[in-house]
Amino acid sequence: MNYTLNQLQIFLKITQTLSVTKAAEELHLTQPAVSIQLRNFQDQFDIPLTEVVGRKIYITDFGKEIAEAAQQIIDQVHTINHKTLQFKGQLSGRLKLSVVSTGKYVMPYFLTDFINQNSGIELLMDVTNKSRVVESLVNNEVDFSLVSVLPDSPVVEKLDLLQNKLYLIGNNERKFKKVPYSKALIKELPLIYREKGSGTRQTMEVFFERNKIEVTKKMELTSNEAIKQSVIAGLGYSIMPLIGIKNELRDGDLQIVPVNGLPIKTVWRLIWLKGKKHSPVAASFLNYIKKEKSTIVARHFEWYEKYMED
Repeated sequence: MNYTLNQLQIFLKITQTLSVTKAAEELHLTQPAVSIQLRNFQDQFDIPLTEVVGRKIYITDFGKEIAEAAQQIIDQVHTINHKTLQFKGQLSGRLKLSVVSTGKYVMPYFLTDFINQNSGIELLMDVTNKSRVVESLVNNEVDFSLVSVLPDSPVVEKLDLLQNKLYLIGNNERKFKKVPYSKALIKELPLIYREKGSGTRQTMEVFFERNKIEVTKKMELTSNEAIKQSVIAGLGYSIMPLIGIKNELRDGDLQIVPVNGLPIKTVWRLIWLKGKKHSPVAASFLNYIKKEKSTIVARHFEWYEKYMED
């Protein structure tokens, strides 16, 4: 056997994505490069690791066992690297986060200095919808999660980071008055929703239910970026967090439609399982956030704070 660590990592990523193309994207490699490494790795075994049916790749039972062993080897490599750094007196280990999709506009600013100051830390951040974020927390797969709507379960501890406000947005084809409209306006507009499981969708639906607003659902999309582009193109309107539309507002691609009762206000919160015993890396990060939170908000979100005051 003469396989490399790189081949193990590539094969493991293929077993996770069930796609050479997706594995290449996530590893920032070309598809031919991944295919070649997969073939070279397979050549070292007499038993097939994968099989292709139609255009879909499947992992054989033998391949699944090899993937499990590969994960153990890679974990051991990380352990060796971390122990080396720890021996040198450096903070080392993994920091694992799950972040709701709109949180990608928030969380990086609370991470940058901490990660740059501690080069021995490996950051793993999953950006997904609220349902998956809560699932990862329940399964104790992550150290922290970032949400704007607290889960009903499990029981969590929290740290408030930044206020979140959601506005009704549209493109600039229709001109709206600056004076707030009644909530009845929403009934007239075709709305674009996020998918089920999204925190933004949950917030919208709670607002509509509390205000007894019947809406016309135009379409359902699975990302904020897709919603923004659809609104810009004129397919409908949506309710979105201000934090994610800074550039579009500045460039005049989107406008905020003033409506009584809006914006909807929530809070971006860092949460973790109640009673969780943090690793040295996680504990250090939490202490850093508690100490530097106000400085980070003042430095990176001044535009946001001022906009909310207007």
